[in-house]
Amino acid sequence: MLKVYSPYTLEQIGEYPLIPMESIDGIIQTAYDLFEDRSKWLKPHQRKTILQRCAKIMETQIEELTKIAVNEGGKPYTDSKVEVLRAINGVEIAAENIGELKGGEVPMGLTPASEGRIAFTQREPIGVVASVSAFNHPLNLIVHQVITAVAAGCPVIVKPAPTTPMSCEALIDILKEAGLPKGWCQMVICENDVAERLITDNRINYFSFIGSAKVGWYLRSKLSPGTRCALEHGGAAPVIVEPDANFEEMLPSLIKGGFYHAGQVCVSVQRVFAHESICKELSEEIAAGAKKLKVGDPMYAATEVGPLILPREVDRVEDWVNEAVEAGAELLCGGKRISNTCFEPTVLLNPPANARVSTTEIFGPVVCIYSYSDRAEAIKIANSLDVHFQASIFTKNIDVALEAVQKLNATAVMVNDHTAFRVDWMPFGGRDASGIGMGGIQYSMHEMTREKLMVFKSNLL
Repeated sequence: MLKVYSPYTLEQIGEYPLIPMESIDGIIQTAYDLFEDRSKWLKPHQRKTILQRCAKIMETQIEELTKIAVNEGGKPYTDSKVEVLRAINGVEIAAENIGELKGGEVPMGLTPASEGRIAFTQREPIGVVASVSAFNHPLNLIVHQVITAVAAGCPVIVKPAPTTPMSCEALIDILKEAGLPKGWCQMVICENDVAERLITDNRINYFSFIGSAKVGWYLRSKLSPGTRCALEHGGAAPVIVEPDANFEEMLPSLIKGGFYHAGQVCVSVQRVFAHESICKELSEEIAAGAKKLKVGDPMYAATEVGPLILPREVDRVEDWVNEAVEAGAELLCGGKRISNTCFEPTVLLNPPANARVSTTEIFGPVVCIYSYSDRAEAIKIANSLDVHFQASIFTKNIDVALEAVQKLNATAVMVNDHTAFRVDWMPFGGRDASGIGMGGIQYSMHEMTREKLMVFKSNLL
């Protein structure tokens, strides 16, 4: 049995039977049979209606879905409610974009050999989708990995994070209530070897993964030939702050970007490179803001920073911070555990370049600030890691901003905004070791389809 615990109180809040290895073949076959029998495919208008109903049902359950997400994931109530509202909007975006899954005309007659023909493409569902999700957005990530598959016309098998399966279950129940036929979305709770068996089966056409790079790249190496994939891993997001940055606007943004969901976001503000003329002031202001954050029970509306997902993550973050301080980093605030589940919002000034807080995704409530004199050198250091996801620069100079956008190695560069900014219709994904493929509702839908060309020959043309 999988037991689910509150990350804040550590009380058990759920229990699920584990699917054994001998059952996984039947689960895959159920999805595969739906895809193989074209007469069972869901027509675009059917998918659209189901998703529209799904969004409406979700709107009646905002409070319930919020509490489920808070209880299992630990993200504070206010932020979890925002996640639920985003998830509803994501379902609506998916429904709206079903009509955009289309092909186009391919010109003929441009050479003598192509005379007498017309040609066009269509987009078809790619096949069975296997999705493996993460804990940090327990409802919205499932929307991005499940709703997109349904919208594209693909049967989907989803494995939620073992710490947060309850939001996934709730969404699937809503989909069924909205009219999704049996077998089109199946949730699996299983051990890793069973999940690997699922993902690497040759009946899986598309693999969607959100989680650690080590696991994601390993599973990609094991995929059956022809299985496409999208992998979304973490980063160590860099921020460049120029002397002309607007402090009043910047500080709330950096504090929110660094400590939102206790830093457990793949694009959290982690490495802030501040010009030497403002570094001391900026670091002190960020530390002062971090000290004011309310840490504790995520169910309270006033809480701004909740628990880490597991006690061992508190141990890890504490170890990394202690290592950096012992190696010479200046501890401006925090640095200690509050309990077995919560860690103080922490700001470190000039940690060594080789410390783990400088080289590896922290995934905890820790922001590192580094002084620089040469912007080009700061960008070079920002780009020096093998993980590249989102980055940002704060400046009033448009030329400097555009130069940074060009030179920062990232899939997205925010100007005068924190690195964790995201809306669900924008392209979102890591590059290099941080991932492959592109997320975002309509982008995922497109990747879950494939193109088919029809060439029609006629003597009348």
